[in-house]
Amino acid sequence: MSRPVKRSLTLKGHRTSVSLEDEFWRAFLDIAEEKNMPINALAAEIDASRDLDSGLASAIRIYILRHLQNKARRTSSSF
Repeated sequence: MSRPVKRSLTLKGHRTSVSLEDEFWRAFLDIAEEKNMPINALAAEIDASRDLDSGLASAIRIYILRHLQNKARRTSSSF
């Protein structure tokens, strides 16, 4: 696994950064593409729904994990 890299996003018109490992960043980009939405829009959606006690990078990682778990459940239930 790679080390976290600081990446820039725009939320509500303001620049912010998150530190994510390459693997998480690629998964985040893949999910945004799958949902046919810009990465900043997906980040804003996650930001709006996160607990204020957790950071944005952690919220993104949890979102990715849940997305992949739900996808795996749907795939396994279709067999």
